[in-house]
Amino acid sequence: MGLANIGIPSMILILVLALIIFGPNKLPEIGKAAGSTLKEFKNATKGVMEDDEEEVKKEEQ
Repeated sequence: MGLANIGIPSMILILVLALIIFGPNKLPEIGKAAGSTLKEFKNATKGVMEDDEEEVKKEEQ
């Protein structure tokens, strides 16, 4: 079961629960933190992929 199986009613329920639990003032901070975490993860995995490509090029030469 992945994110593709979550319907619109389920998404609305999740958002309402998050709003109740964290409050309207904390949601932007949580969203910003989640976004920065994903950005750092993307940059880290990109660096790993580039390192692997460099090693393959060195082995070919």
